[in-house]
Amino acid sequence: MAVNKRLNAKDKYRCMTRDLDWEPSYQRHEDIYPHERFEGIKITDWDKWEDPFRLTMDTYWKYQAEKEKKLYAIFDAFSQNNGHTGLSDARYVNALKLFLSGVTPLEYQAYQGFARVGRQFSGAGARVACQMQAIDELRHVQTQIHAMSHYNKHFNGLHDFAHMHDRVWFLSVPKSFFEDARTAGPFEFLTAISFSFEYVLTNLLFVPFMSGAAYNGDMATVTFGFSAQSDEARHMTLGLEVIKFLLEQHEDNVPIIQRWIDKWFWRGFRLLSLVGMMMDYMLPNKVMSWAEAWKVYFEDAGGALFKDLERYGIRPPKHVEEANIGKDHVSHQAWSIFYQYTQATNFHTWMPSDQELDWLSEKYPDTFERIYRPRFEHWRAQQEKGERFYNATLPMLCQVCQIPLAFTEADDPTTLSHRSAVHEGERYHCCSQGCCDIFEYEPTKYIQAWLPVHQILQGNCGGADVESIVRDYYNIAPGQDNFEYLGSTEHRRWQDWQAGKPADAAAPTETNLRKTG
Repeated sequence: MAVNKRLNAKDKYRCMTRDLDWEPSYQRHEDIYPHERFEGIKITDWDKWEDPFRLTMDTYWKYQAEKEKKLYAIFDAFSQNNGHTGLSDARYVNALKLFLSGVTPLEYQAYQGFARVGRQFSGAGARVACQMQAIDELRHVQTQIHAMSHYNKHFNGLHDFAHMHDRVWFLSVPKSFFEDARTAGPFEFLTAISFSFEYVLTNLLFVPFMSGAAYNGDMATVTFGFSAQSDEARHMTLGLEVIKFLLEQHEDNVPIIQRWIDKWFWRGFRLLSLVGMMMDYMLPNKVMSWAEAWKVYFEDAGGALFKDLERYGIRPPKHVEEANIGKDHVSHQAWSIFYQYTQATNFHTWMPSDQELDWLSEKYPDTFERIYRPRFEHWRAQQEKGERFYNATLPMLCQVCQIPLAFTEADDPTTLSHRSAVHEGERYHCCSQGCCDIFEYEPTKYIQAWLPVHQILQGNCGGADVESIVRDYYNIAPGQDNFEYLGSTEHRRWQDWQAGKPADAAAPTETNLRKTG
């Protein structure tokens, strides 16, 4: 009696993925996959696509199910033990508000994007890889929402994140990033998300947030971060495989890929200014500075990556030097923006304590003490006189990245960076040469941008003044979800929670917050 030989992982993967593929017989290939060619990318052999993880769907579900069991057990334990009272300070939760409203919806956009582009590839390996990543991204959305749902019971500003993501002014920055990628062709989407974001820049997003959570007692966020790390390892591997596969297929692909790398590096750098602000200003217990993170995860790791890609004719991204200089400025400038416009956000802001100012001076010895500390000390003096500064104007936004034009020139940190371009007789404004280059290459895409400030001024956001727009259009409760942290509802509630703790375990109070941070 013959015994069927058990397939090894490689053969099982082949049977359940590539061997299920077929060549069309009664429809033309270009009619089935119309988007595979219009970007100019040339694919000569899809079989050259490598699948380093070789996951089949049955293996994937078993693997993810085990992670889910462990994840939700910790979520339950955190909730039942009132884990929110063990945080370093209630200020930390404002970083979670930024994450939930700014990052979690991007995971859903990634799920939709990979589900769509997977359909556009005739290569079975690429289709399976996109399918797996689409499911991963949907899982990340769910686990992040579940982790932070506990905080929604005890803190303000987390109540309507999906609604806010589509409407709130500063959330148009991450939203426009993914909408830009999703409205590109399938190969540009993979270059933008799988390579430029997932491989080159993802450590600058997830490592700071998860490390920050660990340093500040947030085990729920730490746990979903660890649960996602094995997925992220696959995503990063896919990103590197994508770029090398495309570059090896045809030499004509090289200039197209280089242009996409230039574009998406700069878009990613601008987007990550929100993460830099979180690291330097929103974490009571700080992990490392944004400048240090940029040096480790981009300058060092990215430098080695682009050295490796030189053999394909790929150089480091355009404007990389401006970004390397900007690492010493963007977090301070971003916090300045949010400090003065916090009445139109879903989180609180505050001035750094003396100890935190000293930490920033130590981490940014060439810039902070000279440029930014005097500004913050001036604002703090105003607040002590009862004149806490709120900007009553609306800022001009960049046509491409949609960040207010508040960043400075790389060679002059005292001069605001401003570029403009004329298209069909109308002038459009950008925050940098990087964004202006992107606009000038495909202006018809960016002239359609939904810029929140423009829409407010045109009366398309449901109110005649900022307060009514924030309340009725954003669904943010003015004075409860936002404005100054000191003296806020959350600050007072936190003090009540800490009142029964021993003195050495209590979080900073209003009287000593300025001294101790």
